[in-house]
Amino acid sequence: MKHGGNIYQFAELIGCQPEQVLDFSANINPEQAVDLSCLQNIHPGPYADPDYSLLKQAIRRRYGHPANADIEVFNGASAAIFALLRGLQPKDLVLYTPLYGEYAHIAGELGCKLHNINRFSQPMMDIPKYSTVIFVNPSTPDGQLYDMQELLTVWQAANCNIIVDESFLDFCVAASVAGFIANYDKLYIIKSLSKFYGCAGIRIGFIIAAAQAIKELKRYEPAWKLSSLDMIYIQQALANTAFVEQTRQQTKYLRNLLQLALQSSGLFEQIYSGQANFLLAKLANNGDGYQLQTLLESSRILIRVCDNFEGLDKRHVRFAVKDAGAISRLADCLKALPLNLDCGTEHSGPVGELI
Repeated sequence: MKHGGNIYQFAELIGCQPEQVLDFSANINPEQAVDLSCLQNIHPGPYADPDYSLLKQAIRRRYGHPANADIEVFNGASAAIFALLRGLQPKDLVLYTPLYGEYAHIAGELGCKLHNINRFSQPMMDIPKYSTVIFVNPSTPDGQLYDMQELLTVWQAANCNIIVDESFLDFCVAASVAGFIANYDKLYIIKSLSKFYGCAGIRIGFIIAAAQAIKELKRYEPAWKLSSLDMIYIQQALANTAFVEQTRQQTKYLRNLLQLALQSSGLFEQIYSGQANFLLAKLANNGDGYQLQTLLESSRILIRVCDNFEGLDKRHVRFAVKDAGAISRLADCLKALPLNLDCGTEHSGPVGELI
């Protein structure tokens, strides 16, 4: 499963350079917290600290955790997901869908029995006791922000391992559920740092969990799994505390611009009310997202069709929040398109496999 948009395949398809693509398919912050100049004086010769002490200190200062908890860092959130499920070896895995396919893919590799629950229609559905549940908050691809208290109570009553993916929570004014680890030691929080800090090429994610759980998890982890350059960059990014509020305000403003652009196009019957840095929309008139993707090729715009999310189909498309200029260009291109995107029309098919 590839993270973000496959702009290289798309650029080759339409005959342009990757940097010329307006990538609305990858939900990455268009701004960065630090400049690459912070890496100029890094000496690559010595081995990095295998305990990642300075990086973990920076993460703790930024996010904190209960006294009984600890953190472990990984080469991206995908690596964290795989390591955690490999360690837990769940017999029953409950996925609250729609969500991206990486969890189901890994579960299949590990031989788990999958139980899909549609969080749109049946979020409080009964689940197997002693199962492992996975919930993404705010969710993807729709960006809904959930009040987790009631769900956590239900899961704890079933004695579940609980995995909450908060990779997009930084875009929202909302508290992490990490504090609940103090009273429930089978709760795991996964976070990606690349989304919020606008650095998809910097592969660092982490897990917050009870200290004993982290100790067990680390038994299977290699030394020096992170590069010195990645760690220094993220430490500098985490230190830029002003960036957090700036990004939240900017994302809210740009998300509203994006919503207006989608609404004014007349192409969509529903635009989901998301709280993260992307919006999910459903095409009107039984429209075809792949045809929309094809029609936008001449404008070098790449979007995300969401038919490989459980419970969604090719009428559903996702747009990342970009800068105001990119959103204006998208708005102009959408207004120029025919309102009836017929599912029977041929299209070029999916571009890459995306989260």
